[in-house]
Amino acid sequence: MDCARKLSRVVGVIVVAALLIPVLARPASAASAICRSSSHPALAARVSGDIQAAHRGRVSSVAVAVNAPAVGLTCSLNGSRHFDSASVVKVTILGALLRKALDQHRFLTGTEVARLRAMITRSDNAAASALWAELGHGALQHFLNLAGMTHTVLGPGGLWGLTQITAPDEILLLRLLLKPNAVLSPNSRSYALHLMAQVIPSQRWGVPAGASASLTAHIKNGWLPRATHGWRIHSIGCFTGHGGGYSIVVLTQDNPGMSYGITTVQAIARVINRDLNPGATARVPASRPYPSWGTPDERIPARVDG
Repeated sequence: MDCARKLSRVVGVIVVAALLIPVLARPASAASAICRSSSHPALAARVSGDIQAAHRGRVSSVAVAVNAPAVGLTCSLNGSRHFDSASVVKVTILGALLRKALDQHRFLTGTEVARLRAMITRSDNAAASALWAELGHGALQHFLNLAGMTHTVLGPGGLWGLTQITAPDEILLLRLLLKPNAVLSPNSRSYALHLMAQVIPSQRWGVPAGASASLTAHIKNGWLPRATHGWRIHSIGCFTGHGGGYSIVVLTQDNPGMSYGITTVQAIARVINRDLNPGATARVPASRPYPSWGTPDERIPARVDG
């Protein structure tokens, strides 16, 4: 009888353990699945782990997306989370204007060219506001629809910096610039990439950190503090050249300061770029602080109606 009872207990323990093991293992598996690649699973696992390690210990709330077609790699961390766009929406404004010119079968005007250059290369807000008003929500939404950016919500009125964005939608936007498509012509794509490669040095922080120095980085950043969720610090960019053809988006908020947020973004970007170009002999260093850091990219009213 005693032997039977003991045997029953042992079997019960084994059954319970067998049931618990997959349950306990599930969170670790889910946590490591930031990145996926059917052709390079080991690379996907490495990038996933490195993104987690780079963010560990930081108070920043982050969303990350990566698209690297050459190795079949896609990454998404907090892909459904929305952020105030700050100035990264200026790439959407750029795309919308290029599409509008295509629809109207015309070239850009001299004024449009000057405003686009100012808006992208030095993040000029007056230029962005003028182009936002010229386009109107109708043309902007038309571009979003064509681009498949279904989770992006335009800012109210003239408040383009309060456009709600997600990391996956921003990846879609960058892919439009890199890959032939029916939304933007080859000349339009080349023009947009050219402007994004000319961003001034004080604004070239973020996703270029750790990239191979032989690549060309096409970027746009945004930095905006608000009463809730602290500083929004965002960086989006794509890379061309041998070993390029990929895109990185890092969106963050809850940063106590601009420099803190930039450090978070660059730590994540550095490991992604390193893993995607392991043989690079020279790399882009993380940006050092500029005197302009800490100055908000734009002013948002304390109360926003509409």
